[in-house]
Amino acid sequence: MVYSSMKLFLFFLSCIMIIFNHNTSGLVTKANSIGLNYGLLGDNLPTPPNVLNLYKSIGITKIRIFDPNTGVLDALRGHRGFEVTVGVRDQDLAPLAASEEAVKGWFATNIEPYLADVNIVFITVGNEVIPGPIGPQVLPVMQSLTNLVKSRNLPISISTVVAMSNLEQSYPPSTGKFTPQAWEQLVPVLKLLSQTNTPILVNIYPYFPYATDPAHIRLDYATFTAKAIVVQDGPLGYSNMFDAIFDAFVWAMEKEGVKDLPMVVSETGWPSAGNGNLTTPEIAGTYNRNVVKHIVSGKGTPKRPNIGFDGYIFATFNENQKPAGTEQNFGLYNPTDMKPIYKLF
Repeated sequence: MVYSSMKLFLFFLSCIMIIFNHNTSGLVTKANSIGLNYGLLGDNLPTPPNVLNLYKSIGITKIRIFDPNTGVLDALRGHRGFEVTVGVRDQDLAPLAASEEAVKGWFATNIEPYLADVNIVFITVGNEVIPGPIGPQVLPVMQSLTNLVKSRNLPISISTVVAMSNLEQSYPPSTGKFTPQAWEQLVPVLKLLSQTNTPILVNIYPYFPYATDPAHIRLDYATFTAKAIVVQDGPLGYSNMFDAIFDAFVWAMEKEGVKDLPMVVSETGWPSAGNGNLTTPEIAGTYNRNVVKHIVSGKGTPKRPNIGFDGYIFATFNENQKPAGTEQNFGLYNPTDMKPIYKLF
C-alpha cells in the first residue's frame, strides 16, 4: 500500500545512491541513505510482513532490529534487498562475554539459520550500555563475533551502539572529550573497530539537549532551520546541532588516536507528543524531514565535509509498551492503521 503523503519520500529516497565520496582524510563512503529502526515494544503493532510492505512502499531498504526476533527475521526470508542490522540483547552480554563457545552458540541459534536468505549486514553488541556497569562486557563479545565472522569470511560487520553520554564535553565541538568511564570502556572498542575500519554506531538526538534547556538553545538550531551560522568553532561554523554533536564525537575519538573511523547514526528522531509544545507533529516532521535531506545529501559535517554517512530514524511506530510520555511518541506511523503521523514531504 502506497501512502499518498509519502510519494515524494519514495522518489527522494530512490535518488540517494551517491557515488563514492573522497576527501583528504582518506575516508571513503558510498550510499548515504536512510533506514528505520523497527521497534517491537507494543501490543498493537502490525505483522512483520505488513511492516515490510510499508518499507517497500516508501523506499526503505535498511532496517535495524534490537534483537534477533524470529518473527521479523522469518518475514525477511527471501527479501535480500533489505540490509538488516541485528542487535545482541543487553541481558545476553554477560554469558557471552564469559565464553567464546557461548558466542558461537548464540550465532548458531540466532544468525546461522538466516544467513542464506536474509541480508544481515551488522550485528550490534549492546545498545547504549557503554559507559555503564555492563559496558566492559561489550569488547570480549565483539572480539569473539569478529573472529567468528572473519574465520568464515562472512560479510557481516560487528559493532556496538553508543549514546552521547560518552562525552564529558561537547561544546564547542572541538572540545569533545570522553568521560573517564567512556575512556576505559569505549576507547578499546574504537581501537578494535579501527583495525577493520568498521563503523561505530552512534545515537544523536538534538531533541534531548533542546528539551533540557529551550530557553538557551534555539529551536531552529535543533531542527536544521537556522538560516545562518549559530555556533562558530574556530574555522568551523555550525548551523545545526546535529552536526555539532556528530563532530564533538569525532573530535573525542581523534584525541584518543582514533582517526578516520566511519560513523553510522543508528538513531535520531523527534517525538511528536509527550512534552507539551516542544513535541508537536509539526516540529517532529520538520526535524525528520530535514535530517533525511541532510544525510542523503552526502555533504557530511563541518569537520568531515563531503563524507557521507548512513542514518536510521527512530522509530517506525509509536510503541505503547515503552514508558509513558515522549518515549511512546517517536514513531513515524500509528501502529493500528499504519498511517503517517505527519508528512515527511
